[in-house]
Amino acid sequence: MNPAENLDDLSPQQLRELAATLRAQIQEQDAVIARHAQELRCRQTKIDQLTHELAIHKRWKFGKRSEQLTSAQASLLEEALDADLEAIEAELEALMPPSKSEPRDKPKRQALPPQLPRTEIRHEPESETCTCGCALKRIGEDVSEKLDYTPGVFTVERHIRGKWVCGQCETLTQAPVPPHVIDKGIPTAGLLAHTLVSKFGDHLPLYRQERIYARAGLAIPQSTLGAWVGICGVRLQPLVDALQAEVLTQSVLHADETPVQMLSPGDGKTHRAYLWAYAPSQLSSLRAVIYQFAPSRSGEHARAFLQDWQGKLVCDDFSGYKASFGGGIVEIGCMAHARRKYFELHDKHKSELAGQALRFIAGLYEIEREVRDAEPELRLEARQQRARPILDALHLWLEEQRRRVPDGSAIARAIDYSLKRWVALVRYVEDPAVPIDNNHIEGQIRPIALGRSNWLFAGSLRAGQRAAAVMSLIQSAKLNGHDPYAYLKDVLTRLPTQKTADIAELLPHRWTASVLPE
Repeated sequence: MNPAENLDDLSPQQLRELAATLRAQIQEQDAVIARHAQELRCRQTKIDQLTHELAIHKRWKFGKRSEQLTSAQASLLEEALDADLEAIEAELEALMPPSKSEPRDKPKRQALPPQLPRTEIRHEPESETCTCGCALKRIGEDVSEKLDYTPGVFTVERHIRGKWVCGQCETLTQAPVPPHVIDKGIPTAGLLAHTLVSKFGDHLPLYRQERIYARAGLAIPQSTLGAWVGICGVRLQPLVDALQAEVLTQSVLHADETPVQMLSPGDGKTHRAYLWAYAPSQLSSLRAVIYQFAPSRSGEHARAFLQDWQGKLVCDDFSGYKASFGGGIVEIGCMAHARRKYFELHDKHKSELAGQALRFIAGLYEIEREVRDAEPELRLEARQQRARPILDALHLWLEEQRRRVPDGSAIARAIDYSLKRWVALVRYVEDPAVPIDNNHIEGQIRPIALGRSNWLFAGSLRAGQRAAAVMSLIQSAKLNGHDPYAYLKDVLTRLPTQKTADIAELLPHRWTASVLPE
C-alpha cells in the first residue's frame, strides 16, 4: 500500500494495516541503526585498546632497559617488540577510516646494493590500442625493486611498468602495481616466507638471521625483519582462523599443552605460559594442527578454543580439560600415558607386575598396528573381537593386583591411574574413528619443545600468539607433505588478491604446488 494515498479515502482496516507497515519499517530501521552503532562502538573499543597497547609497547621499546637481561635475551625482546609494534599499527590502519588515518612518517628507503643480481619483470598494458581506437605510444616507465632471497643468495626483482600515451586523446595507460603483502616494501613473498620459516620452523631468532643475511651480501636490520614478521602475522591470521574453523568440524580431536617462558617486558622477568595444541585424529582425512598461546595453563583457555564444539577429546588426565567434559564433549583416555607409568617401573626397578601390564598393553598396540590403514568397519571389528577380550582380562588383573599391593607404592599409583581412567581408556574400542592414545598431538608439540633452546622465551603475549599462528600453518603444511617455504611463498603471493570468501582455498590440506605461478 502506498502511504502517499489520500488517507481520507482509506477504510479503518486499511489505516490499521498502513500503521502496522510503518511501525514495522521503523523498527527495522531502528534495528539497523542500533546494529551500526554497536559495530562502531566495538570498532572504537578495539581502536582504543590497540592505541593503549601501542603506547605501552613504545614505552617498553624506547624507555629505560632492564639490566637483568643478557645480550641474547635483549635481542629476542627487541625482535618481539619490533614485530608487535608493526602488527599493532597494521591493525590500527585497517580499523581507522581512510579520512582519519594519518600517514606514518617512515624513513626513506635506501637503494638496494647495485652489485646484487637483478631480474627484470616487465608489466605492460594488455593492449597497445587506446580506448578511442588510436595506437598508444610508450613515453617512459616506473621502476620498483623487490629484494628476493634463495638460501645463501640475494637477488633483486626489477618491476618495470611502462607508460603509454595516446597521441590523439592523450590518455595515459600503465599496468597496475603488482599487489604485495607489504605495500611499498622491499621484500618479495619468497624473502618473507624464508624469514618466517627460519624463525618459526627452524627456530632461528631474527638476530641470527641478520648475521646469515649479512654473509649473503646484505645485512637486513633486525628491526626491519621484526616489522616484516609483525605484518605477516596480521595478514596470515584470517587463514589461521579458517584452519581453526575446519579443525573444529572434526568429531575427534587431540589436545595437549607444553610450557613456554614468556617475558614481561615491563619488568624484564619471565613467567610460565603455555602453548596448547589441537589436531584431528590421524585416522581422519584432515591433516592439520592448531597451536594456541596462552598466559597460563588454566582450563578456561581450552574452553575458549573449543567453544560450542561437541565430540570426543583425546587428552591426558590434566584437570584443565575436566570442565569441558559433559555437555557434548566425551573424554578419551590415552593408553600411552597409562603404559608409561608401568614402563618406568619396569625399566628402573624391573617390576614383574609392571612387566605383565606391559605385555597386556603390547597386545593392544599390535592390533592397532595391523588395522591402522584398514577400513573403519574392519578396524571396529578387530577391536571388538580381539582388543576387547584383552582389555577385559587386563581390567580383572588390575583389580586383583590392586588388592594385593600396598597403598602408596609406585605400582599401586600406576594401577590406580589405569583404574581411575578406565572408562575413558577403553572408549576407543567402540568407535573406529577414535585412536588408542594421544601420541599424535605429542608429536606435533615435540618440534616446539626442541626449539625452546633457541628462542628461550616468547617476547610478549602478542609474540607468542603470532608464533602459534604461523607455526600452525608451517606444521600443517608439513603434515600434508608440503615444503613450508614453497607453501608460504605461494600463499603470501596470492593473499593480497585472494577474496575473503575464498580464503579456505589456501589452507594447507587444499593447497597444491600446481597452483604456483610460472
